Amino acid sequence: MVKDLIAVSSLSMMETHSLSRLIAEISADLGNPGLLIQLLALMSCFLLAWLLSRSIQRYFATVDQSSGVLKIGVESFSRVLWPLLALVFLFFAKLILGKFQHTGLLKLFFPILSSFALIRFSFYVFRRAFVRDGTVGNALLLFEKVFATLVWLALVLHFTGMWESIFQALEEIILPIGKSKVSLLAVLQGIASVALTVVLALWISALLEARLLLIPNMHSSLRVVLSRLGRAIFILLAILISLSLVGIDLTVLSVFGGALGVGLGLGLQRITSSYVSGFIILFDRSLSIGDLVTVDKFSGSVTQINTRYTVLKGSDGVESIIPNEMFVSNPVQNLSLTDRSVVLVTDFTVAYDTDLDSLFPALVELVSQVPRVSANNPPSAYLLRFGADGFELRVSFWIEDPESGRTNVISDVNRAILVLIRERGIELPFPQREITVFQAQAKA
Repeated sequence: MVKDLIAVSSLSMMETHSLSRLIAEISADLGNPGLLIQLLALMSCFLLAWLLSRSIQRYFATVDQSSGVLKIGVESFSRVLWPLLALVFLFFAKLILGKFQHTGLLKLFFPILSSFALIRFSFYVFRRAFVRDGTVGNALLLFEKVFATLVWLALVLHFTGMWESIFQALEEIILPIGKSKVSLLAVLQGIASVALTVVLALWISALLEARLLLIPNMHSSLRVVLSRLGRAIFILLAILISLSLVGIDLTVLSVFGGALGVGLGLGLQRITSSYVSGFIILFDRSLSIGDLVTVDKFSGSVTQINTRYTVLKGSDGVESIIPNEMFVSNPVQNLSLTDRSVVLVTDFTVAYDTDLDSLFPALVELVSQVPRVSANNPPSAYLLRFGADGFELRVSFWIEDPESGRTNVISDVNRAILVLIRERGIELPFPQREITVFQAQAKA
C-alpha cells in the first residue's frame, strides 16, 4: 500500500514537473527580447505558409482547367496545405533560433500546429477514401468530430505529462485471449494499425481511380476493373502489413483459407460466380456504362457495374439489380456495343387505289425531317404484302440516341405520316364486318 502511494505521488510530481518546466521556460522568455523574435518568427511562418498555399492553389486552378478530377483534388487538399507548410516553416525556425536563444514559445506552438495539421490531413484522407458522390454523410462527420476530439485530448495529455503514464497503465492491463495473455495496449495498437493501413489503402486506391479517370483513351470498363483490382490489392496488402505489425503469424491465414474453401463448396457458389463474372464482364468489355442491354426480362441502360451486380435503369425509371452471373450465362442483347444506331419501323395499310410511286418518296422525305431520325442512314419505305384490305406498307428509320427513348420518336413519325396521308386524301382501310340476324317465324 505504501509502495502504491509512493508510485502515485512520484507520478504526479513528474507530471507537475513537466508542465511547470514548460511554463517556466515561457516565463523566462517574457523578460527577454528574444520573445519578440519568436513572435515575429511565428507570424512570419504563418504568413509565408498562407501566401505559398494561395500561390499553389492559383497555379493549379489555372494550369489545367480541363482536368476536373485534379481540380477537385487540389481544392480538397487546399485546407491541408496551409497547416503543413506552416509546420515546415516552424520546424526550420525552431531549428535555427534554437542555436542562439530559447525557443519556448515555438516549442509550445509546434505540437499545437502538428495536431491541427494531423486533423486536417486526416479529414482529407477520410473524405478522399470514403466519399464518392460528393456528399459527406452524417456518420463520417460524426467520426471526424470524434477523431478531432481524441487528437486534442492527446495533445492535452502530452502537455500535462500524463501520456506516458496512460501508456504504462494500458500496458499493465492484461486480457486473456485463449491460452495467451495480451495487454490492452497491444490490442489497441493492433486495432489502430489495422484501421490506419486500411484507410491509407482506400486513400491510395481513390488516388489511383482519380488518375485513371484522367486517361482519355482508356475504355471505361478497363478503368473500372483496374480501380477495383487496385483497391482489392491495396486492402489485402494493408491487412497483411497490419497483421505483421501486430505480431500475428501469417500462417494462421491458412486455416481461414480452408474455411473459405469449405464455404465456397457448400453454399457460396452463386455469390462467387457473380464476383468472377463481374471481373469477366469488365475484362472482355462486353458491357460499359451507358449501354442499352436486354437480359432475360430486364431491359435498360447500364448505370453501374459492380463486382457482384450490375444496375439497369429502364425507360420508366425503375432500376433493376442484376447479378453478373446472368450476363455471362444468359444471352444478352446489347443495343450499343459497337454502334449506338438502332433501326425502328412503323407499319400501316393503304387502299389499293393509292399511287405508291409518288407516296414512297414523299414518305422518305417526310420522315427524314423528323427530329432524332438519323441523317447518316436515310429512311426507307417498303411494300410488305398485298393484304386483305389494301397495301401493307412499312417505313423504317434509324436513330442514334436510343437512350432518349424509342416510343416518342415512333409517335412523331406516325403523326407526320398521318398528316401526309390526310393531305393526299389517301384512304386507310379497315376491316368491315356484316352481321345478319335471322328471326324465326312463330308457328300458327
